[in-house]
Parts: sequence; C-alpha cells; structure tokens
Amino acid sequence: MSPDPSQASETSLRKDAHLDLCATGDVAPVENSTLLECVKLLHCAMPELAVSQVSLATRLFGKTLAAPLLITGMTGGTERAGQVNRDLARAAEEAGVAFGVGSQRAMAENPSLVKSFAVRDVAPTTVVIGNIGLRQAAAMGLDALRRMTESIGADALALHLNPGQELTQPEGDRDFQGGYEVVTQLVRAYGDRLMVKETGCGLSAAVVRRLVDCGVRTIDVSGLGGTSWVRVEQLRATGVAAEVGAAFASWGIPTAAAVAAARQISGPGVTLIASGGLRTGLDVARAIALGADLGGMALPLFRAQQEGGASGVKVALQTILTTLRHALVLTGSKDLKEFQQKPKVVVGELKDWLRGT
Repeated sequence: MSPDPSQASETSLRKDAHLDLCATGDVAPVENSTLLECVKLLHCAMPELAVSQVSLATRLFGKTLAAPLLITGMTGGTERAGQVNRDLARAAEEAGVAFGVGSQRAMAENPSLVKSFAVRDVAPTTVVIGNIGLRQAAAMGLDALRRMTESIGADALALHLNPGQELTQPEGDRDFQGGYEVVTQLVRAYGDRLMVKETGCGLSAAVVRRLVDCGVRTIDVSGLGGTSWVRVEQLRATGVAAEVGAAFASWGIPTAAAVAAARQISGPGVTLIASGGLRTGLDVARAIALGADLGGMALPLFRAQQEGGASGVKVALQTILTTLRHALVLTGSKDLKEFQQKPKVVVGELKDWLRGT
C-alpha cells in the first residue's frame, strides 16, 4: 500500500485530538459500568502468608511477566504520542508488565512515523504488542503487516475491532464484511502471536466462539465501563453524527460480563485479557477472579503520564500492583492460580448478564 501524505496527516491530527480528549474530557459516560463491583472476593482473616511469598508472575506470548497487567494500546503517530508511548513503555519494563502501542495505521500510511511507536530502546525485554485495525489489516496484506510488526520489534500483533467507533467517526469505515476471513489469514501468518481485541464495547460469547474456532489463542474482551471511543468520536463530531454517537456512547457489553462469558466459551487453552474500565489493582483482581489471565488498562496510566511523566506512571503502577498483591494475601492466595480457585460472590446486575449470555 503506497503512503498517502494527506491521509497520514489527517490520521495524525486525529490521534492528537484523541489524546486531548482522553487527557481531560468526559470520555466515560456516567451510564458506563464494568460491573466488576458486582464481584465480591471473600476475606480471609488468617491467610497464613507473608506478602513476600505471593507471586503475581504470569506468561504472555512466550515471556514471563512479573505481574498480570497489560498497558493496553492507546496512541502513536505524532511526536506527542511517541513521548507517551516511551514513558509508558519505560515504566512497563521496570515493573515487568506488558505494553501495547496504539493503532499503527498512521505509521502504515507514513513509515517515517515509526519512531512514535518504537520503544524497544526503553523496553528491551518486556512484551511489546503492535496494533492495527481489521480494515487496515485487510488492505495492507500479510507482508506489509509483518514488516510493520518487525519494525518496532513487537512480540505480537493486536488486531483491534471497533465498529462502534468507526460508525461514529465521520471518516470511519462503513463496511464490516469478511472479518473472520481476515482473522483466519492472520492466524496462519502469526499463529500464537496474534491477539484479537475490542476497543471498549466488549466481545460477546458468540464472537469469542468464532474467534477461537478461527484459531485465535489470545483475546482481549475490552468491554464497556471505561473510555468509550464512541463517546470520543461523538465529542469530535457535529450534527447528525454527534447525535447518533450520543445514543451509542454507552453501547456495549460490560467488562465483567464479557470476561465471564468468554472464559466459559474459550476454555483454558486461550489467554484471556480483561480491559475496559479497569482503574485499580482491585479491578484487576476481580477480573482475574472471573477467569481473566491478565488485566489491561490505559486511561489511568495515560493520565498519570500527563501529570508526572514516566515517574508518574511508575507510581501509578506501584499502587495498582501493590493493591493486587494485597488482594491475593487477603484471600489467602499464594499465586494467581490459587486465587482463581478461591470462592467469590456475584451480585446485582452482573448476575442478570451471566444468565443471559
């Protein structure tokens, strides 16, 4: 695909507009809820554990992480976005968690923007995940996708699905046919190095089943409850597009419901990531209790970076991971496997979702 300078410039401008809105805007409508608050972990007053005995270690794309957390892909394509990526990746490397770049569409349109996605010099060992949208992947072809992934030294490629966002975006896609065939081709090319993710509207059990049948072995449900990219595009839009976007700003499957349904469908052979509205280490713990292997988050770490750079992200990560570790201690769990086997209570609206999915 030959670069189109005007298209690349338009994409880059849109990325900076997204950052402005996410930094200070109301990008999580009040109607949003992950429903993770409906998961109650049972307190153990006699855990018979020292904090130092608790292991948060997990595996992702062939590497061992110190903790089950992914800083999910958010940005790239501009100088400002490049600094965000570097600060987040540097903190991820130090904490031993995974890091994903935002959509590499701008880089595909203009290869000179690779530097805004390249973080291996500050994150040489941890898991780094590339990112491209479904329609862009179909247009680029496998050779170009491989070059894109290799150019930033990524361990894997995240294929993101975002029909809700695209429909609200005035310049967005309107044709969503043939998606599963694209996924099947990418599985053949990337094998276990492919992740498929939503972008804040969640994955239904039916979609998860089809993805697993296509051979996908890493899935991020990215459910409703946090940043609504429909809402972000609504805030950029005017006229009819803005009004329609407002109607769908809280559209989606809550993260907790998506995780529980996906785990039931996918079975133990699929690595399941829970993102979408996770804000604390306790949110990560609740998602793991429902069956996720890792939690993912972006907005709280992005805002920490905006306020304090890489050191701000470092403090935020320390808080999140300390909270997660304490959750394991307070349930009497020495590691994540044992923690998932501990009893939990599901209450409220989440019970209704689980009966209906």
